[in-house]
Amino acid sequence: MPTLKRLTNCSITLYAGDHLPPHFHVRLQDGREALVEIASLTVLSGRIARRELAEALTWAAEHRALLIATWEELNP
Repeated sequence: MPTLKRLTNCSITLYAGDHLPPHFHVRLQDGREALVEIASLTVLSGRIARRELAEALTWAAEHRALLIATWEELNP
């Protein structure tokens, strides 16, 4: 489970052998977690307010190529 980025209030991670669709995990400092689809940045699961995900979604939009490459490496 590599952590790709630690932000102000959360971290962004990907898991090896994970299920489709390609997604990343956003874990807040208090332990709450959301799964976000890489292609659309749609929240797949988790009960985190959009404002709490804003920084992670902005980072993901700017680093989508890294997220895709890491997903493909971990989930061939």
